[in-house]
Amino acid sequence: MRIVNTIKNIWKIEDLKNRILTTLLLVAVYRLGTYIIIPSIDPQSLTALQEQTSSGLLALLDMFSGGAFSNASIFALGIMPYISASIVMQLLVIAIPSFQKLQREGESGRKRINQWTRYLTVAILILQSPTYLINLKVQLKPVGEALPEGLWFTISSTLIMTAGSMFVLWLGERITDKGVGNGISFIILVGIIARLPHALVQEFIAKMAEKTGGLVMFLFEILVLLLVIAGAILLVQGTRKVPVQYAKRIIGNKQYGGARQYIPLKVNAANVMPIIFAQAIMFVPISLVGFSKAGDSSNFFAPFMSNTGFWYNFVFAILIIAFTYFYTAITINPTQMADDLKRNNGFIPGVKPGRHTKDYLDAIMDRVTLPGAFFLAFIAILPAFARIIGVSQQFSQFFGGTSLLILVGVVLDTLQQIESHLLMRHYDGLLKSGRIKGRSI
Repeated sequence: MRIVNTIKNIWKIEDLKNRILTTLLLVAVYRLGTYIIIPSIDPQSLTALQEQTSSGLLALLDMFSGGAFSNASIFALGIMPYISASIVMQLLVIAIPSFQKLQREGESGRKRINQWTRYLTVAILILQSPTYLINLKVQLKPVGEALPEGLWFTISSTLIMTAGSMFVLWLGERITDKGVGNGISFIILVGIIARLPHALVQEFIAKMAEKTGGLVMFLFEILVLLLVIAGAILLVQGTRKVPVQYAKRIIGNKQYGGARQYIPLKVNAANVMPIIFAQAIMFVPISLVGFSKAGDSSNFFAPFMSNTGFWYNFVFAILIIAFTYFYTAITINPTQMADDLKRNNGFIPGVKPGRHTKDYLDAIMDRVTLPGAFFLAFIAILPAFARIIGVSQQFSQFFGGTSLLILVGVVLDTLQQIESHLLMRHYDGLLKSGRIKGRSI
């Protein structure tokens, strides 16, 4: 079988074999850490916390942490504070000229930005850890349990959770350097996949408990899930290739250039960032209701409190489409692309260099981004449709949203890296024809 031959070829490549084994070892360390409870907390009293993280935004955070959030683990805050810090730094690089200058300095500038990102991550962790402990204290009251009193417990637990999340970040960086794939993304992927077997088994048991049509409904759900995954793969890999002709240059008696190349414009250049931004905004009504004592405010925000409601998903989809255009506009600069083409004696056939090329690329990006934005919004609200037709809360999270796009994107990136190692040593790739395309293409 082809898969057996591929595994044999992977095992023959010493460097690739060591990278895969290193990745598995570091992932095992991470999974072990998700079950180490914060000192002085009774694991038997965490039932209320686990119920709280079974739905809503906290369920998404718990999924990204691989269950560490609901386990009150030393890795409870996971890698998400680093993701938040990275988003803030990325926006600062776009908005502040001094940060832009740093980025243009090359490797030294990127190192300083990464260092500041880590400092910001520590600051976020120091703020989030006491908040996590306060929430945990509230959840333990109904079961008659209480956290240890005193400032020392708060300080020590904050330091433990901060150190735990920074250790998770270190594991991710080691996977990137010594393993396979992007380590940070791989850590998130592991957390998502860790929830899949349990959710799948629970969904199967629930459907089989139904008197009629349970097995047929379960098979239908699996078929729909496979179709959604196929659509997510198309969204991640989709590109529009713009042909570019490079003019011939004569230096001495030799001619250079003249070859035609392509500019790959991605259908979804923003990846999952629009969904993350939109989810942060949709969490605001829940916070306002929590701080408001007025019944009218609760009634006004009531339609936005249910993630299966029409108005919640309608506003959520609109925000995703808007953020997709916004994030694409700040990450892709047609003016710079047009200037680079002109500087390198390149041009798009039938389009004049300079401003006309910039306008042409702008128009192409608008046409490419529109279907990508609508498809991204559709995938984001698919879990709500899954809940409406009777899919359980845990299993419905795999029908779309951030988790599905991260899962598909990271798997494709990792397989692409493995395939590159195979082709570099003149072995067959993972596919019979063509090559795997990751998010970087």
